[in-house]
Amino acid sequence: MDSKNAWLKYTKKRDRKKVMEFAEQYRAFLSVSKTERECTDFFAAEAEKAGFKNLDEIIAENGTVKAGDKVYRTNRGKNIALFVIGEEPLSKGMNILGAHIDSPRMDLKQVPLYEDTEMAFLDTHYYGGIKKYQWVTLPLALHGVVAKKDGTVVKVCIGEDIEDPVVGVSDLLIHLAADQMKKTGAKVIEGEDLNVMIGTIPLDKATDDKDKKDAVKKNILKILKDKYDIEEDDFLSAEIVVLPAGPARDYGLDRGCIMGYGQDDKVCAYPSFRAIVDTEPGKRTYACLLVDKEEIGSVGATGMQSKFFANTVAELLHAEGDDSPLSIMRAMQYSKALSSDVSAAFDPNYPEVMEKKNSAYFGRGLVINKYTGARGKSGSNDASAEYMAEIRKIFDDADVAFQTSELGKVDQGGGGTIAYILGNWDMNVIDSGVAVLNMHAPWEITSKVDIYEAYKGYVAFLLA
Repeated sequence: MDSKNAWLKYTKKRDRKKVMEFAEQYRAFLSVSKTERECTDFFAAEAEKAGFKNLDEIIAENGTVKAGDKVYRTNRGKNIALFVIGEEPLSKGMNILGAHIDSPRMDLKQVPLYEDTEMAFLDTHYYGGIKKYQWVTLPLALHGVVAKKDGTVVKVCIGEDIEDPVVGVSDLLIHLAADQMKKTGAKVIEGEDLNVMIGTIPLDKATDDKDKKDAVKKNILKILKDKYDIEEDDFLSAEIVVLPAGPARDYGLDRGCIMGYGQDDKVCAYPSFRAIVDTEPGKRTYACLLVDKEEIGSVGATGMQSKFFANTVAELLHAEGDDSPLSIMRAMQYSKALSSDVSAAFDPNYPEVMEKKNSAYFGRGLVINKYTGARGKSGSNDASAEYMAEIRKIFDDADVAFQTSELGKVDQGGGGTIAYILGNWDMNVIDSGVAVLNMHAPWEITSKVDIYEAYKGYVAFLLA
C-alpha cells in the first residue's frame, strides 16, 4: 500500500513546468499574505478579477442568484466564503472546501509600548501553539491595522520591504546561559519574555529631565505619528501581529520545496481558492470557506464555530427564492466537505514520534486523514468508511496522487482541524491537506508537487 513519489508522474519537462508554475504562484501569494486580513484582501481582489460578485451588494439590492453565478462574501475582513452556484437547488447540498488562514504568531498586547534601560520594546502575547524558543534572534516584521476613534483604519506593515527596518526578540548569550540551558524546552523562553525590541535612539528634542524620561519610547511614538498618524492610545484598538520578516523561498538545491511563514494552513487555502476559481459551474454548488481562529479553537465571530457560513447559505437560499427554514438544514446536511488542513510530514531526524506505515511523506501527494484528534481520537471528526471510499474513488479517477496519514504515534500528541465543526451539521467531512515539515515554526517547509496534487484533488472533488 506504499504510495509512489508523485514527481515520477512529471518526468516530461512540460508537465513538470505546470507543477513549478503553480508553486511559484503560491510562493508569491505566501510572501504577501501573512495574516488572515491580508489573505482575505488577496482572495477578495482575485475573486473580483475572476468574475465573482460581492454577495453583500446583491443582498443590499434585493437581488437574486441563479445557476452559473459566482459570489463571495467576507466577514470582518478576516475570512471569506466563495460560491459557484450549481444547476441543482442549494437545498440539495454543496461540495465544500474548507481551510483556515490564521497561523501561529505573536500579537501585541493592548498596552504594548514601554522603555527599559533606554531601549524601547513591544510587549506580546503569543497566538496558537508555538515553541517559544524558536522565535528569538529572528528578523521579525509588524503587520496589522490600527482602528482610530474617528473611524479610520490604518494598515501597518513594517519589515517586509528590503529598505524597511526589522525588529526582534533577543536571547541570552551562550557564555552566560548555564542556568538557562538546564531548563526544559517549554521554559527556556517564557511567554512574558517575548518582548520585541524596536528602538534605541532617544528623542533629540529631550532638553529637560521630564523630556528625557522614556525618551527612546517618545522617539518611537514620534516615528509612528509621522508615518502613520497614530498615537499611543490607538494601540488600544489595534490588531498588530509580529511574524517572520521576508518572502517565502525555494528550498533545496533542486528547488523541490518551499520554505515560508504560515503554510499551516495557507498551503491548503490557496489551492482551495484556486480550485473554485478555476472550475466551471456544474450540477452542484461549489463552496470554498476560508476561516480565522483555527489555531485557538475556531472560536469567535470569524472562526468556524461562528454562524457566518450558515447565515451566508441562508442568504443564498433567499436569493434563490427559497425561504423555507428547512432548506438551510438540508443544504448543510446534504453537503460534502474536505477539511483542507496540513499533516505532519515524516522527518527522518525524529522517527521515534512517527509510525512509518501511517505517516505522510514529502512528494507522495495529497494527504487524507480519516481522523485526527489526540488521547484516543478526542476532538476528531473520524470520517465514515463509506465516505473514505468515495473520496478514494474521486482521487483515483482523476489521477491524483494521495496518501493516508495519522498525526504521529498514538500516545505522542495529536491535533485538530475544522472538520468536526462542519461534521456537526450532519454532513460528510474528511481531512485532506498537504504534508508540512517544521509545522508551527516560524519557517515551515512543503513539497511543490504535493501542493499541485492538492490543487488537482480539490478540483476533482468540486466536480464530483
